[in-house]
Amino acid sequence: MDFSYSPKTKELQAQLATFMQDHVYPAEAAYHAEVAANRAAGNPWRATGVVEGMKAKAKDAGLWNLFMSLSNIDYAPLCEVMGRSVIGPESFNCNAPDTGNMEVLHRYGTAEQKARWLEPLMAGEIRSAFAMTEPAVASSDATNIEARIERDGGDYVINGRKWWTTGAPDPRCKVLIFMGKTDPSNANRHKQQSMILVPMDAPGVKLLRALTVFGDDDAPHGHGEIDFTNVRVPAANMLLGEGRGFEIAQGRLGPGRIHHCMRVIGMAERALEMMCARVKSRVTFGKPVAERTVTLERIANARILIDQTRLLVLNAAWMMDTVGNKVARKEIAMIKVAAPNMALQVIDWAIQAHGAAGVSDDFALASMYAKVRTLRLADGPDEVHRNQIGALELAR
Repeated sequence: MDFSYSPKTKELQAQLATFMQDHVYPAEAAYHAEVAANRAAGNPWRATGVVEGMKAKAKDAGLWNLFMSLSNIDYAPLCEVMGRSVIGPESFNCNAPDTGNMEVLHRYGTAEQKARWLEPLMAGEIRSAFAMTEPAVASSDATNIEARIERDGGDYVINGRKWWTTGAPDPRCKVLIFMGKTDPSNANRHKQQSMILVPMDAPGVKLLRALTVFGDDDAPHGHGEIDFTNVRVPAANMLLGEGRGFEIAQGRLGPGRIHHCMRVIGMAERALEMMCARVKSRVTFGKPVAERTVTLERIANARILIDQTRLLVLNAAWMMDTVGNKVARKEIAMIKVAAPNMALQVIDWAIQAHGAAGVSDDFALASMYAKVRTLRLADGPDEVHRNQIGALELAR
């Protein structure tokens, strides 16, 4: 088991780190100022010129759609670098949920579906969303999904309500991957669901509201609640075939969890750096905060937690590449629990080191905390993953 990075990965790591240092980090303040200005003008969902300009630079630098051509073990460390900034992933067209949706279209899409949706997504010209979670049921068990996809001649008719549809309020979001039931009476509960492509502008698709996260609308990305009333789309929009929704979901969520986990490791690394800088610049009761035993202990524990989590994620990525997602399901579940909980602890220590400033918008820590906390629910809550890990251990 060799976790040393390949020469190609090392080269891309260096290029990404330089790009982040030269372009992304210096643009963060301007990005937040532009978002604030858009909000004051009544349209917080407007795409920012800062990120659009960054995307053009990343394309010119050849740092674009990196997830599509690399193995999990090669891409994972690049995710960590991009995840250090809120504007990092999108700058390289490597942001969720578009990466997962592009992978679905690449693996399972028809030539027509790829031409209409995958190509503009890979060009960074549009955005997409994944409509799975529903307000009326406990969606941690996806077999509970009630939304219907019913065949009517050459079309499918879609009815249901979805929420926590990430990216839906963005005006650039042009297509949804919608999960619903085509065969609710099937004895196999995992063959009842299908996935289908739904244009955002299809008649009957109504964005009801943008959901808040800890009181923040999370614009310009954010999450939407959407009502689907007799939405009619061509039968050609079906992905892979009826009853194969869970098969697609498992193919999509495995790599997505690796990406999420490595991005939050990047956040944790940056939070630790911020904590170290802060405690070296502050003096309390005649002594630098950095020399306080409790501070040194937290810095040490943060380093231990980050490094052990990174190794756990790289192990999962290596197993996915060598034995496949199904065999690696325990390792994938483990990192989905470990990484967000680790990052929350490290970010919390960094907030504490910053004092009251840590919970303000003057630093990125409060925003980091909110984003990472949601990941204990996204792509399956901790409890579901822990149950799976426990059951697999008992079976072993």
